[in-house]
Amino acid sequence: MGLKEIIDRIREVLDEKDSLREDALRITREIVRLSGDTIKALHRGDAKTAEERLNMAREKVNYLREKLKDHPDLYFTGYVQSAHQEFVEATLFYSYITGKDFPSPEELAVPHADYALGIGDFIGELRRHFLLLLLDGNIEDAEKVYRFMEETYEELMTLEYPKGLVNVRQKQDQARHILERTLEDLTRAKLNRNLEEKLGKVLND
Repeated sequence: MGLKEIIDRIREVLDEKDSLREDALRITREIVRLSGDTIKALHRGDAKTAEERLNMAREKVNYLREKLKDHPDLYFTGYVQSAHQEFVEATLFYSYITGKDFPSPEELAVPHADYALGIGDFIGELRRHFLLLLLDGNIEDAEKVYRFMEETYEELMTLEYPKGLVNVRQKQDQARHILERTLEDLTRAKLNRNLEEKLGKVLND
């Protein structure tokens, strides 16, 4: 085979991959957007919209996996991984808020490493939920959220693997800082409430 024929074949292959990559980038942006919409709806208390957006995101995730099944070099890339993380985060948060069982990586059809990274992001979203509860003065439920965050963090910390296998250390560090700030907020809220109760008793005596 001549060099021209070889280069023509290379061009065909790369043209196809370039087209697939552009499609994959578009789909991953849609997954990220729909996952974000899911989380926003959950914080608003709109579970119906959250479920609709999450189902749409799941369809995109499945479509992307099928589209790239013969192109692992495109599937196992940063932008696809990021989209999976957002999808996992939204799914876990939806399950938590609605009281459903957490789906496994196999059930979501995402790589285990991407799922693990999504757990780290999930802890961050739980903090936002925690803060909204505090703003509403619901310290008891806020403390329950913190306890669950703590349990989730402890489980996440058992994932000790090389960076080349799953880069979870950064998520673990972020989760630790989030947990520390959340405990400070909870402690401050409980102290303030105790102070208010004591002042109330003094004023009523």
